[in-house]
Amino acid sequence: MRVQQPSARHAPPAGPALRPSASASALLTGPILPTLARLAAPNAIAMLASSAVAIAETAYVGRMGVASLAGVALALPLLMLMQMMSAGAMGGGVSAAIARANGAGDSARVEALALCALAIGAAAGAAGVILFLGFGPMIFRGLGGEGAALHEAVAYSRTIAFAVAMIWLSNSMASILRGLGRMTAPATVILIACGLQIMVGGALGLGLGPFPRLGVVGVGLGQVTAFTTAAAAMLFLLRRPSEGVRLRFNRAALRADLFADILRVGGVACLSPLFSVAAMLVITALVARFGTEALAGYGIGARLEFLLIPLAFSIGVASVPMVGVAIGAGAVQRARRVAWIAGASAAGLLGVVGVVLMAWPALWAGVFTDDSGARAAAELYLRFAGFGFPFFGLGLCLYFASQGAGKIIGPIAAQFLRLVVVALGGAALTLWAAPLWSVFLLVALSMAALGLGTALAVRLTPWSAPATAAPARA
Repeated sequence: MRVQQPSARHAPPAGPALRPSASASALLTGPILPTLARLAAPNAIAMLASSAVAIAETAYVGRMGVASLAGVALALPLLMLMQMMSAGAMGGGVSAAIARANGAGDSARVEALALCALAIGAAAGAAGVILFLGFGPMIFRGLGGEGAALHEAVAYSRTIAFAVAMIWLSNSMASILRGLGRMTAPATVILIACGLQIMVGGALGLGLGPFPRLGVVGVGLGQVTAFTTAAAAMLFLLRRPSEGVRLRFNRAALRADLFADILRVGGVACLSPLFSVAAMLVITALVARFGTEALAGYGIGARLEFLLIPLAFSIGVASVPMVGVAIGAGAVQRARRVAWIAGASAAGLLGVVGVVLMAWPALWAGVFTDDSGARAAAELYLRFAGFGFPFFGLGLCLYFASQGAGKIIGPIAAQFLRLVVVALGGAALTLWAAPLWSVFLLVALSMAALGLGTALAVRLTPWSAPATAAPARA
């Protein structure tokens, strides 16, 4: 293991050489697979809880009527985009930068990067508020919203606009903690926030007990309450001294090179959710040509991603600090081993799910509907798409590992390749009037393109330890 030394120009007057912290040393020396499992478990629980919130909200919004369901559906893509960007894209850039500095033993740089990450989250959150309040109605009309559905979408978005700011702040601070290898604390906060969101949103939305019935506005207030609480709890955790790392509000720490360290990975990574959402929209449009039952069946099958993404996400996020610490400490070969082991683990886990559902698709499809047409379409989707699940897990996990290494261009190109496969393949299937099963086969092939393309990019992209960085003066 190579330990970085401070440059002569910026070296402090006296003191020991920079050394990895105790937490970083554990990530550097521990057995890879058990360490990954230990880091991934809290995230998996928290992400599954978030999926449960989505299902619960859908259930009680459904009790408010079709217009409320449609209104929330119109606003959901924007909300999901904010969550994906703040947690997986920019959040990965934050965790990676923190982990590399932690691996180099530069606690001053870690603290300064943490403040820069918080500033990025605050700025992005403010932009999100402007997006929802200023452009939300126009976007919802563009998506086809009108009448009562549009009214509900606007009312909902005006409430959750304030939740968006807290989403960015809480996810930015959670990413700081994850970059330090502290997975349990943010996962615990997310679990508590999920419980609050279900209780407050349900009580205010449906008017349970002494609370007024506020409809979709009440559901939005549940999100505001949950994420505000999460942001406050994360800030409390980061303000407490831990192994010499503490969030300090010092304007001198807001340096351009530190912002660049985060944004050169996190900023580029924000393209990933845009490509993913675009691919989903193309597939949805292709399936819609086959009628309502086919669209409903596709929705049931695609809903499985609420479970698949958290599983792959939890392993991928766990790999970020392990890869980043190894890169920061100069242990490049270990960083690569972590990436491949994490990718193989995610591929194997999702592959098992895919095989089971290809063989017995009714295990999932039968849970959500008794309609024979919708159920048949859902089972057809799973029989074909299940083939792509392991590739999806491989690609998503290697994408996060690449963030830890600071080498994200290749995986982003693989995300774009998936979109190209969907777009060109969809155009060909439309021209040939191909049957529904061919669309679902295209979904599987696009997942394979994502996984294999990401693996090839990681294989061909050289990883190296960064040049010695000057300690940040916090």
